[in-house]
Amino acid sequence: MAATAVLAAAALIVEPLIRAVLAGGRVIDLGMLQLRLTYNTGVAFSLGNQLPTPVLVAVTVTVTAGIAVYAWRTAPTSSAAAVIGFAAIFAGAAANVIDRLVDGKVTDYLHTGWWPTFNLADTFITCGVALLLVSLFVDSRSAGTREEATS
Repeated sequence: MAATAVLAAAALIVEPLIRAVLAGGRVIDLGMLQLRLTYNTGVAFSLGNQLPTPVLVAVTVTVTAGIAVYAWRTAPTSSAAAVIGFAAIFAGAAANVIDRLVDGKVTDYLHTGWWPTFNLADTFITCGVALLLVSLFVDSRSAGTREEATS
């Protein structure tokens, strides 16, 4: 729970700072990564950007709540890596929901040139999913090893 709060707060604290630094169309080139301010009125990859904001808010809040309930229920039997993965996913989703609630869109600012522009919350979601998948793979392999040992 604390990790979720810290990650969500970090994503939400960075955004106004980025908006101030990149005001007026300023772009900061960091080599393979640029800081470039954009706004996403849709969800991932701008999907649904034609939908009314209240619909997107309702959908994203519902999905985020579903993730939270599932994570809460499975946490007692999940590995530490899975719990951290769920925390990162929920933190990123919650930060994006809060950002969307404030002004009807999500602030994006990390630009690679070959991938749609994203933000720190999106990074938390992606890393959380990756960590969750790795933990599920490792957990299933170790369960298979335990079953072979007892056979």
